[in-house]
Amino acid sequence: MTFNPLEQRGIPLDRQIRNWRELNVQPIDPDHSDPYTRCRVITMNGIEVEAILFSHQLARNTVDPEVKRQLAQVRYIEAQQQKAVNWLLPGVSSVLETTIAYEQVAVDLTAWVARMEPDPYLKQAYQFGVLEDFDHLYRYANLYEMIEHRKAESIVDGLTEVMPGRPTKFHHRDPVDNVRDPYAKDRTDPLSKLHALTIMSAEQQTMNFYMNTGPTYMEPIARQLYQEIGLIEEEHVTHYESLVDPGETWWEQLVNHEYNECYLYYSFMEQESDPKVKALWELHLNMELEHLHLACDLMRRHDGRDPAEVLAPELPNVLTFEPNKAYLRELLDTQMDLTTLGAGYVREAHERFEAMQARLNGDEEPPSERVVADHREMFGREYRLETEGEHPDPAMREK
Repeated sequence: MTFNPLEQRGIPLDRQIRNWRELNVQPIDPDHSDPYTRCRVITMNGIEVEAILFSHQLARNTVDPEVKRQLAQVRYIEAQQQKAVNWLLPGVSSVLETTIAYEQVAVDLTAWVARMEPDPYLKQAYQFGVLEDFDHLYRYANLYEMIEHRKAESIVDGLTEVMPGRPTKFHHRDPVDNVRDPYAKDRTDPLSKLHALTIMSAEQQTMNFYMNTGPTYMEPIARQLYQEIGLIEEEHVTHYESLVDPGETWWEQLVNHEYNECYLYYSFMEQESDPKVKALWELHLNMELEHLHLACDLMRRHDGRDPAEVLAPELPNVLTFEPNKAYLRELLDTQMDLTTLGAGYVREAHERFEAMQARLNGDEEPPSERVVADHREMFGREYRLETEGEHPDPAMREK
């Protein structure tokens, strides 16, 4: 069944404010819920945070008081949505457990988007990034067993493998080499715009999470690992945000944001296994439909264009959280040694890359290497979850 959000009306804006009782959602059960329910929650939190931040930036860049007032009304609802979504996470989870879930999101969300992306250049950008998040999951999983004495398989539930990706120490690049070429807004597939906005938002939320939670640990190796990977998440946000065409007007960006929220809430509603969470996705979808129509009115008024010119005529196939093991193993076998040079990709460690490595690491091993060495010393081996056999790259197989 096709679904065109431009033809659907949602809940009127003046009926969308919820009271405290309605916002006091029941959190998911970390021991019995589908791990991908938690992934959907983390994803939608990132999407809502991006919607709020974008709305604030737009409000700071318009002189029209009526537009400011409308943005404030919608943004308050978005803030309520963000609270309801993020408060689905159970308070019993540690920061590190939530971190591992964040990295599972990064791996399986980005891998699925890479599989579905129609543009070869954008596809390569997602393939490149996912191998780095895959390695972050492995590093944090080793830290998790060291300081909390639990295994990451209790979180990822065997849906996502845990083993080395492109080694984290090789993710530190000269900042100019993190900037990609943008898609062309008038020629690209509307699905590509949704993909870019989704991955940018998810990575931005991960960056924000690590910036704020990294120093909450006492263990030096934990503080150092969050600092290292937090810097890489900044690189990833630069990598993904540069894919978006800067020629899109504020109003075009606004309708893209609202359309993407409709797409994701609809996607997650269609696949959600938890009835209470599914009901929240449905409620928020009906709110977002109205937000989209309000944004479309602003675009018509200020751009003099019909939003149908830039939006897909119907929602694409639902974005799906599912295992991507075979796809990731193919990338591990073929793209481990890539780095970036300018807006492209190369296999050699070029001069600018080596200079950045020397300035940052000097003669020391970075925290991402030391955490695995410390795990080996403590347990006699590193932590892995290889459900499909040995690592595809012989050089990365456990000694």
